[in-house]
Amino acid sequence: MKPRSIVFDLFGDYVRYRGGDARMRTLSTLMGCFGVGESTVRVVLARLRKEGWFDVRREGRETVYALNKRSLQLLDEGRSRIFDRAPTDWDRHWYMVIYSVPETERGVRDRIRKELAWLGFGPLAPSTYVSPHDRLQQVREKFADEPAVRLDTLRCQSGGLPVDREMAARGWDLAALNEDYRELLRTYRGRMPSYRAGHLSPAEALVERMRLTYDYRKFPFRDPDLPTELLPAGWVGHEAYEMFMEAHDVLGPAAESYYDEVAGTRPG
Repeated sequence: MKPRSIVFDLFGDYVRYRGGDARMRTLSTLMGCFGVGESTVRVVLARLRKEGWFDVRREGRETVYALNKRSLQLLDEGRSRIFDRAPTDWDRHWYMVIYSVPETERGVRDRIRKELAWLGFGPLAPSTYVSPHDRLQQVREKFADEPAVRLDTLRCQSGGLPVDREMAARGWDLAALNEDYRELLRTYRGRMPSYRAGHLSPAEALVERMRLTYDYRKFPFRDPDLPTELLPAGWVGHEAYEMFMEAHDVLGPAAESYYDEVAGTRPG
């Protein structure tokens, strides 16, 4: 697990529900559970502060890191993509984004692709992305302050379900994604009885819960949460999601108690 990801997961799953701030000492102790040394913690937090993700204040000799508007927005978006599922009913409409960016703005072009993938859009053709879910307003809001970006957004239909399935196969590598879901299930399914029985200590539960989240969080970036009609036979993505949700919930009380023990906090 990368130290940067550990920081955001700690804030996303624990700190934000306990006042939104945490002492350097607390973060260092918790990250030590993952083998991250104090010097590395300080470097990572200083870098994240410089990037504008956290506000910092002093309380006596203690440094306190607090969420701000930018980091809260990031955590809200991430949590929605990880934990929320799209409606199962589909109206057979596609939502299309066609973007145009000057050749000199390659960094902006790369960011558009990443943002569209995060929102569940897949590439249908150069500069053309589609999604079966209406997230066009979110796309427009993301790039409202980018004068170099021109966006055309459309709501459209194909010639029929066979075409829809062919579009889905072009937009996403569903076979590879499904195999990675199978690997996730192979890794964690055997641990579920131990989770349910409460065999892990509070510290172990926090570490295991965060490792699970770390391993699962890459899937929403790749998985557009397609309607059932567009999924290949033998799809196990839904099973993986249900397992993740159960494990996350089951490990929650013990993990949260350990965080509270280290931080001296209570959930708010």
